[in-house]
Amino acid sequence: MKPYEAWLVKADHDLASAHKLSEGDDPLLDTAIYHTQQCAEKALKAYLSYKQQPIQKTHNLALLIEFCSKLDESFIDLLSDAKVLIPYGFTFRYPDFDMEPDKDDVTDAIEKAANILQFIRGKIL
Repeated sequence: MKPYEAWLVKADHDLASAHKLSEGDDPLLDTAIYHTQQCAEKALKAYLSYKQQPIQKTHNLALLIEFCSKLDESFIDLLSDAKVLIPYGFTFRYPDFDMEPDKDDVTDAIEKAANILQFIRGKIL
């Protein structure tokens, strides 16, 4: 398996985790929404790997999109979806005033992560 393929597998797993964790009688919405940010991050890193670029140790989706857009300007179209997902890499991860997102926010985040992953798959595969 090529490195970019491994990144895509991990992105797929994060998206599947978000789906599974958001469903059922006792959903884990805080964990589900975290995996949406992780899906987008790993998908962007897959593209950078595919283009044989160094993989930065960052969780900042906007920065990763900036790196990708230097290789393909159309990545800038992902920025609005990414900006929604950025806070989910840390919000709800630790005890705080806001312990869990709304179900609608999780559903929206899953859709945005799936859009980013599908866009990148279109560029790679």
